[in-house]
Amino acid sequence: MTKPSTHKITKSQCESHMHRYVEVKAADGYCYDGIVEHVDDEWLCLAVPGSVDLMRAFGPYPPFSPFGPFSPYRPRRFDRLVLPLAGLAAISLLPYYW
Repeated sequence: MTKPSTHKITKSQCESHMHRYVEVKAADGYCYDGIVEHVDDEWLCLAVPGSVDLMRAFGPYPPFSPFGPFSPYRPRRFDRLVLPLAGLAAISLLPYYW
């Protein structure tokens, strides 16, 4: 088992990566990637890529599908992940290609 990192991430480090695609490593060793949405004194909020399997550009959709091309109930592209700032060990920028 690996030893947890003692380096802590500060609010100003997270704010410098605001609205950028980053990888965050937690003190317990888990890694998360996403776009930094919000930072306050205690929490870091990431927009993490979600599942978009049901969202197809041109169908085909089953009849009366709630996930049709103009439905308000289409799945979200991103989910929100809120992490405690005190439990983060590292943050780094990731390349994002459109």
